Amino acid sequence: MNKDLEKDFLEDFEKNQNIVHKVCRIYTNNLDAHNDLFQEITIQLWKNYAKFRGDSKFSTWMYRVALNTAISLYRKSTRRVKTQDIDEVNFKIAAKEYDDTEEQQLKALYNAIKTLNDIEKALVFLYLEDKSYREISETLGISEVNARVKMNRTKDKLKTILNPE
Repeated sequence: MNKDLEKDFLEDFEKNQNIVHKVCRIYTNNLDAHNDLFQEITIQLWKNYAKFRGDSKFSTWMYRVALNTAISLYRKSTRRVKTQDIDEVNFKIAAKEYDDTEEQQLKALYNAIKTLNDIEKALVFLYLEDKSYREISETLGISEVNARVKMNRTKDKLKTILNPE
């Protein structure tokens, strides 16, 4: 074994090992998996170090090897049954009683909108899509002032339909 090669590898690796830790953090969920992946990436880096020609920076090459190793191990692991660490399950689902008030309000709103004329329906639709008055005016071919006036009248009309007195 070439001592200079080993020395160079250790120097380069120690300067850039945070790259491997970052990749491990992305692809693992716990310390054991992190350490396993770190070891596997380190082995792959060492096995391929003699092939590193210096065409790119060492750190760039290290990223490439680390990501390829992590991805290939990830693909292999997806073929196995997935499990989840019990520590990650820290939520509980609270049961709520079904309340259809909002659903009833939406139905009433849509029924009221159906009674409007075509321009008013378009105004309401564009308004509900969060379009600006400028966008509404351009879409409908009317002035921005006209769009505001029509929208205010349409809102009043909807209030009257939804809350008859």
